[in-house]
Amino acid sequence: MDFTPTEEQAAARDLAARIFRDLSTHERLTATGTDSDDELWKTLCEAGLPAAVQDTGLLGLVLLLEEQGRTTAQVPFAASCVYGLLAVSAHGSAEQRERLLPGIADGTVVVTGALPEAAVRVGPPGRLSGVVPVVPWLRDATHVLVADDEHRLWLVRTLDARCDPVELTAPWSAGRLTLDTSPGERLGDPDGGGRGGADGGGTRYERSDSERGAAAYDDVLASARTAFAGLQAGVCAGSVARAVDYTNTREQFGRPLAAKQGVQLRAADAYMDTETIRVTAYEAAWRRDEGLDYATHALTAAWWASEAGHRVVHAGQHLHGGMGADLEHPVHRHFLWGRQLETYLGGGGELLQELGELIVHGEGDS
Repeated sequence: MDFTPTEEQAAARDLAARIFRDLSTHERLTATGTDSDDELWKTLCEAGLPAAVQDTGLLGLVLLLEEQGRTTAQVPFAASCVYGLLAVSAHGSAEQRERLLPGIADGTVVVTGALPEAAVRVGPPGRLSGVVPVVPWLRDATHVLVADDEHRLWLVRTLDARCDPVELTAPWSAGRLTLDTSPGERLGDPDGGGRGGADGGGTRYERSDSERGAAAYDDVLASARTAFAGLQAGVCAGSVARAVDYTNTREQFGRPLAAKQGVQLRAADAYMDTETIRVTAYEAAWRRDEGLDYATHALTAAWWASEAGHRVVHAGQHLHGGMGADLEHPVHRHFLWGRQLETYLGGGGELLQELGELIVHGEGDS
């Protein structure tokens, strides 16, 4: 495997880093509150970064999300690219791709996902009912991707649903989704539409309608876990960078805090945890782009992002000493994002149980 970015991936990453750095300042983030930054989202879309994911793949998206995480930029980049652009590209019908992808690419269509929350009920003809307590970025979305009890995927327009604001640990413009016989459209055609693609295990399939739906669900869920793990890698990297800068400039008894061995060891552990999150996310994304099995790799990345991410953002705050307790300090935003991503990806025990079940039942990656 080779995680070296292609020229196109590197160019997109560098452009994203510059935009996030210039527009996601502490002052702008403070002023934004719990809303998304519309100006930043417009700038990213005009630069062609969401559209670029069609060519740079999941690994390219992970690279972009790292840069978002470093600044905790408040835009629905991960959600719309995973649940929208990648999902529709791989599993949508030809008509859905033609209709939806241009809008997702230019940011006028924003998609989020309610996976792996409780399944919604389907009644004829394609009417959906159910409640999802928390959907990230729902308040920004024009469409939401949900799953029924057979793990078939449905797109619902938020205009056809009830979306009530929900406040999370991190300011993600989240909402509570209520479907009451809301109209939905199946992702892909019942007769085998979509590009076939790969399921969460990377398998190219010629299957029944139910099997194709489940395979698409597995792929989207594994892609989401990988992408949000990449976002967590950026959040952690940003937290560590702030801690390093603070401990190198903050003096105690005439010496920088960074000169103390205890501080060095804590920072080194946080750095190694961050690198582990990054490399496991890279591996899962690379395998998906290569059409290889990656379900267990995605779960592994999610586990590291949850468990190690928890340690890193706590360390980043702790290394700031008393300043780390200041709710207005920039490092506190990394703490909030890290804890929110930990919750969103699932607890470590839950992820390990799912990973173990995949391995025991012979469904792990080869």
